[in-house]
Amino acid sequence: MVYHLYGCNLRCPWCANPECFASDTKIFDSKPSEIMDEILRSRPMFFSGGGVTFTGGEPTLQFDELLTILKTVKENGINTALESNASHPRLPELFPYIDHLMLDIKHPCDALHNKIVKLGNETIIKNISLAAKTRQTALRIPLINGYNNSGECIEGFINIISEFSNEPGFTLELLRYHEYGKVKWQQHGMEYSVENGFISDDDFVKICGRFTDVGIKLIKT
Repeated sequence: MVYHLYGCNLRCPWCANPECFASDTKIFDSKPSEIMDEILRSRPMFFSGGGVTFTGGEPTLQFDELLTILKTVKENGINTALESNASHPRLPELFPYIDHLMLDIKHPCDALHNKIVKLGNETIIKNISLAAKTRQTALRIPLINGYNNSGECIEGFINIISEFSNEPGFTLELLRYHEYGKVKWQQHGMEYSVENGFISDDDFVKICGRFTDVGIKLIKT
């Protein structure tokens, strides 16, 4: 069961869910208890370790409601997953109630991260590091040609990740650019500014090789 929450504090030019940029509509229009009732009614679907995933947008923008729901879900023995950009300063408060944590980072440089997606990465890196060192964490890096695929960027990512890449519960996945969300930008009257964002097969192999050369293992889902 997946809840896509409205609202996001980043403005990634390649976003596949730009309809979630709006912050005036929320999944938690109802009381958390009503959302919990819906989850419990759906329990027959949760087989083979299945459960509830909260994604977005950025779900932690509705932090207090999300915390309430996650606590109640775990009290009822239901598996939980959270997909987040790791930017919320209170994110670690959610860790005890999350079975599967999926985070991402867009650029290793704070200034360029801020320029590209309109928010710096200092808190993001801090939260990713803490998560990787204390619990099972899946980190993703979206690779977009012209934004974060240069050799300098890759070395920056490696410098950040090397600190915790050997933690037993940590995994890293590199995601190649796609245009699945482009039509949505157009439908919502927004300009889609990414041009030639695709990563070639040769470049992807080279980038993956650079990570593995320094001992950072990659997964593919």
